[in-house]
Amino acid sequence: MFEVNDYLDLTHTIAAPLWDGKQYPWEVLPEISDFIMRIGPTLDKEIYEQRGEDIWVAKSADIFDSAYLKGPLIIGPDTTVRHCAFIRGSVIIGANAVVGNSTELKNVILFDNVQVPHYNYVGDSILGYRAHMGAGSITSNVKSDKTLVCVKYDGGQIETGLKKFAAVIGDNVEVGCGSVLNPGSVIGRNTRIYPLSMVRGTVSANSIYKKSGDITEIIH
Repeated sequence: MFEVNDYLDLTHTIAAPLWDGKQYPWEVLPEISDFIMRIGPTLDKEIYEQRGEDIWVAKSADIFDSAYLKGPLIIGPDTTVRHCAFIRGSVIIGANAVVGNSTELKNVILFDNVQVPHYNYVGDSILGYRAHMGAGSITSNVKSDKTLVCVKYDGGQIETGLKKFAAVIGDNVEVGCGSVLNPGSVIGRNTRIYPLSMVRGTVSANSIYKKSGDITEIIH
């Protein structure tokens, strides 16, 4: 269960080496900052430029003047970071991504073509290739009792050892507007989360999630 390649296409992120030797997708979260610091200075200077301390931005990226950028940070080619985006550090954003107005990012990896375009909070999470979060949808990265996060699934749970871990969102997942992904949410590929949903635990690939206990398989 929870094999990295079952959720994420690692050919669509420069962070792929982070998963070398890892068993679970979320195990890379504590290492994002150090990884950026290692590879940032090695990035192709024809493609990337350094903008401030520990910040590397692709020259083709469109960064609005009102966006706040804090390192360690990498922003990939042809990505757009819009008005009043708040990027707090330990963030890797892939190519052709969209970080929208008033969206906040912290300790995350966004694969290529990810969209978090409107009023999103994404913290301590991984968003796979072409994942999309609807307006106002957020991740919750700390449990209310401040205990360590575990990933629950039918028949058991996995202790992550992490106090802060919100979600792994697989490739091509659509998260509906106003939804909340609770700590330890793991969403399989090609799944659709209904608007205003509260997600907890795991959701299988190729599903339509309406609410807890009401999940339908997508039939093509």
